[in-house]
Amino acid sequence: MRILLLEDDEKLTAFILKGLKEAGHMVQPITNGHDALFLATREPFDLLIADRMVPGLDGLSAIKAIRAAGMKLPIIILTAIGGVDDRVEGLEAGADDYLGKPFAFSELLARVNALSRRPPLQAEKTVLKVADMELDLVRRRVTRQGRQIELQPREFALLEILMRNEGRVVTRTMLLEQVWDLHFDPQTSVVETHVSRLRSKIDKSFNTPLLHTVRNIGYSLHMPE
Repeated sequence: MRILLLEDDEKLTAFILKGLKEAGHMVQPITNGHDALFLATREPFDLLIADRMVPGLDGLSAIKAIRAAGMKLPIIILTAIGGVDDRVEGLEAGADDYLGKPFAFSELLARVNALSRRPPLQAEKTVLKVADMELDLVRRRVTRQGRQIELQPREFALLEILMRNEGRVVTRTMLLEQVWDLHFDPQTSVVETHVSRLRSKIDKSFNTPLLHTVRNIGYSLHMPE
């Protein structure tokens, strides 16, 4: 397996490298989360082993960003943060396994081997398309008719959800939960404001509108009949 190892402890890195290489694996060590995100979304790794507490972008945030980019490589969190709530948080962030420090290398290797035996997942699309608009999840880039559209992070997240639900109505409640992580109605116009800004960017300069309001329900992205 080709393994990406995110760990900033030099001695521990050397220990893990030695063991994994002796077991026949190829390992690329890195020390910060930004590099982990960059490499995991651009090179064909089979597994990521990640510490949570690393310089720059922390391991958990890197994992969330990797999953948000549509990457399905297996991930093992290897960390000293090992409480029940911490493990739950790590698994919900997108990790497949969670191993606390200190650990026995034999157990880490067993978990690596267990993940390697899983059948490969069907590759998830990294480019979403609706009509003449494309959204590149890896490059975080949106184009329509070949023209690049600059979006703010919330606008990008809104558009991604709408494109994944092409032709279906996405309710205001769904958008609050998935974009703002709000499980209650804040009684503000935050959704309407961001949708209005998004519409002005993806529809205003084009002949055919794609973003449609479904009155009293939500929004739908599709090519009109």
